[in-house]
Amino acid sequence: MATIVIWNQHYYLFGHGLAFSATIAALPIFTLLFLLGVMRKSAWVSGLAGLAVTLLVAIVGYQMPPGMALNAAAYGAAFGLFPISWIIFWAIALFRLTVETGKFEIIRDSVGRLTPDPRLQAILIAFAFGAFLEGASGFGTPVAIAATMLTGLGFSAFSASAICLLANTAPVAFGAIGIPVITLAGTTGLPLAQLSAEVGRVCAPISLVIPAYVIVATGGFVSLSGIWLPTMVCGAVFAGMQFTISNFIGPQLTDIIAALSSMLALVIYLHFRHPEHNENSGAIRNCLDKGFVPVVVDESANKKAAASLPPQHSLGEVLYAWMPYGFLVACVLLWGVGPIQHKLNLASFTVAWPGLHDLVQRMPPIAATPTPYPAIFNMNLLSAAGTACMAATFLSAIFLGVTPLRFARLLASVTRQLTLPILTIAAVLAIGFLMNYCGATATLGLSFAATGVLFPFFSPLLGWLGVFLTGSDTSANALFGNLQVVTAGRLGLDPVLMAAANSAGGVMGKMISLQTIAIAAAATGLSVPDQSRLFRFTLKHSLFLASMVGCIALLYTYVVHLH
Repeated sequence: MATIVIWNQHYYLFGHGLAFSATIAALPIFTLLFLLGVMRKSAWVSGLAGLAVTLLVAIVGYQMPPGMALNAAAYGAAFGLFPISWIIFWAIALFRLTVETGKFEIIRDSVGRLTPDPRLQAILIAFAFGAFLEGASGFGTPVAIAATMLTGLGFSAFSASAICLLANTAPVAFGAIGIPVITLAGTTGLPLAQLSAEVGRVCAPISLVIPAYVIVATGGFVSLSGIWLPTMVCGAVFAGMQFTISNFIGPQLTDIIAALSSMLALVIYLHFRHPEHNENSGAIRNCLDKGFVPVVVDESANKKAAASLPPQHSLGEVLYAWMPYGFLVACVLLWGVGPIQHKLNLASFTVAWPGLHDLVQRMPPIAATPTPYPAIFNMNLLSAAGTACMAATFLSAIFLGVTPLRFARLLASVTRQLTLPILTIAAVLAIGFLMNYCGATATLGLSFAATGVLFPFFSPLLGWLGVFLTGSDTSANALFGNLQVVTAGRLGLDPVLMAAANSAGGVMGKMISLQTIAIAAAATGLSVPDQSRLFRFTLKHSLFLASMVGCIALLYTYVVHLH
């Protein structure tokens, strides 16, 4: 009979202190940054190289048994395939279905008639509609759907990807029916209502400015000319509802209500008032490819552009064309209904990952006492968000009269399109999970916790690091939530605020996660060089916004007390 070996994590390497250990632990991150940002390698090459370095750090540096290290990597890769890649596949398939049946042209025209201004199209789709998708399903769905819609509207692949990654920051903390905050409450033992309120208080100031920030970041300050009012209205409504719902109702419906409110506010504004055409408005579609050089036209051309509108379609045609996305919204909401979800979960099963589950022990100070680290793979095939998207795709194919053979060819084409992006996602999740189980992520967390009175500023950066590694605010909360509480107790800080800062800071790491970049690349057909350029572009905005969250956490800690 084989002997079961329990392996205890340790967080200091080769008898050295925290600084040395953290440097070794960060080698996989340095590898990813160097290959993507400096060498400009593709995401999948960077991901596989980063995984090789992570295995070396785990086995040699942390002395993790090789078999256990491989099992941890395989566990992460499996999570990358399901549920993450499962969502992406069906999101892309749904979009391709609308394109190949000619319905996306009508969708594009209907948005264009609502507002021909591509800046407001970007806010409506990437920010407002994307936030709704994030709140309803999360896990990459909004980036995949919104980016494909923007490219269909004429945005370049790079601009569409950049806009969607930046816009997706506002809703992530309450994504997938509040799962990140619910997970945070579960891992820390803190009251869900208090955590929801505190996360909302930290995120709302950032959400207020995100629509304007997206336009400025992608088109320069000049691109706000003529649209600053609807942009601020959209941000203010979203932030106000995010704050209100998270504080007085709970995390589950925060994003959905805030997103629907902001969409309604923007549509009402555009119905009664059309912003004047601006000579730089068209530049937003591909301004990033032109290096912020505005498109300047003479006055007569400007008036002509303002007067030109896409073809008008009947209400029936428009509703028929939008029906696939109507199916998507309906299925996603139905999948979130308790009784329906319970029925779907009857077909689910869990697998205790062989050679890993409860064989790793998390040690103090990461855990209060030596605690087994579970490794449970949940195969909830029917209740997964990706299956809701699959149901919407099948319903749309039937509704649009697509033959089975044509539909099968479309799915085969999507499979070929997503081969390398899915490989990237599997590699990145393998890195994140392996760093978690070998103790490298905990070492990095301890280095942040050593910052003393400045910890409220660095607390969000800890969440930021977690999402960069895993691509998931939920995973970052599960990983670092308890460490935030333990550190707050040692430093005499508010544990609820520090745990909330972890989640809010993690939001800003979403745009630089290789998993999320791979989703955007798959959705838009982004070239390999542009994947590296996209990472470099989002990195500076990610760091800036995470620092802003840190400043808000400092303000709430030492100046403004909202309790």
